[in-house]
Amino acid sequence: MDLRKLKTLIDLVAESGISELEITEGDDKVRIVKSVSAPLAPAASHVISSVPSTAAAPLAPSPAETVSAPGPALSGSPEAAGKVVKSPMVGTFYRASAPGADPFVSIGSSITEGQTLCVIEAMKLMNEIPSDCSGVVREILVENGQPVEFGQPLFVLA
Repeated sequence: MDLRKLKTLIDLVAESGISELEITEGDDKVRIVKSVSAPLAPAASHVISSVPSTAAAPLAPSPAETVSAPGPALSGSPEAAGKVVKSPMVGTFYRASAPGADPFVSIGSSITEGQTLCVIEAMKLMNEIPSDCSGVVREILVENGQPVEFGQPLFVLA
């Protein structure tokens, strides 16, 4: 294989999304491998540093806005309003076991310890979230079908 052909192949690999190319012409065999470890390191650190800041920014004000919206009785934080039930995992919050079904609990519902409050779907598995205490549902801080983060407040119990 001549050098111009090799140079063209190297340029094609460099410009394309492929990471490896192997060509056999008669007795000649050429394998071109794009080094991906060096370019990925800066990109990965950039993504890692930007993900927490973008993920934390929208999630931080959301519970505070939801809690402060009903009125001054809540003193601006879920903890001041009563017992807060937080999400034990990352996933999608559902108030009912199936679309169209009645929700597990509503505002004003009296609940007992161990009673299912909601379902969080994570990796195609439906995880029932039980209450860790008895009480009355004062607030539901998350909308049905909304993604939730680990530790995000879901309910306020009185």
